[in-house]
Amino acid sequence: MFFYLAKAFWFFAQPSGLLLLLLLGGAGLLKAGRDRTGRRLVAASAGLLLFGGWLPVSNWLMLPLEQRFPRADLAGEVDGIVVLGGAEEARIWAERAGHALNEAGERFTEAVALARRYPKAKVAFTGGASELLTAPKVGADAARAIFADLGLAEARLLLERKARDTWENAVLVKALAQPKSGERWLLVTSAWHMPRAIGVFRQAGFPVEPWPVDYRTAGLWDALRPFEAPADGLKRFDTALREWIGLAVYRASGRTSALFPGPS
Repeated sequence: MFFYLAKAFWFFAQPSGLLLLLLLGGAGLLKAGRDRTGRRLVAASAGLLLFGGWLPVSNWLMLPLEQRFPRADLAGEVDGIVVLGGAEEARIWAERAGHALNEAGERFTEAVALARRYPKAKVAFTGGASELLTAPKVGADAARAIFADLGLAEARLLLERKARDTWENAVLVKALAQPKSGERWLLVTSAWHMPRAIGVFRQAGFPVEPWPVDYRTAGLWDALRPFEAPADGLKRFDTALREWIGLAVYRASGRTSALFPGPS
């Protein structure tokens, strides 16, 4: 139920969705003769596009998330690598019979690089099906094919196929991997998602060390750099705001022990 409520809420709460509602509402009011209110909604939608699409507001939200966790020290041995799903496009993979990655594709490339550096480490991928309006395709199935073609031996791979959100990722992959006391596991996920992911894994009792990837910002100077394409800024605004809301909701629901988890 939590998964479906979150999906429905975010459809209307994300900036791009709100922009669409403001435009439709403004157009409807203008057509109905309520010119003053209609103009206000259209002006608000233009302001949101300027604010969230062109100005670097999304980077102001993104930078604290991406700066929160440095990469783990790779000295010593590693027993396992946990990779969170979300980079694979399972629906496209199933229909086109070819690998499909989105802009988070470094979750796979970095995981394979780590696996080659630590040839004894297990690789645990966690990701189920998250579609609501189409026939569900399991992310772990697409991940199996990607890892195989990148040269990862199947004997090293653990696939968790049911998780639909970060909480389920942590709980279900822990049950699958069964980490032992004293073992060292790395967590590979997007840098902007790492604070919430680490907080959830801590709450689930699965100690992991961060290996952030998929950075959307290059550094602090991005806080001053406007976007060349408003659509790019608005998309990043969606991503960053969703993550901050996710942190608040997960803290309120007891899925993390801190509002903004940081290095211990």
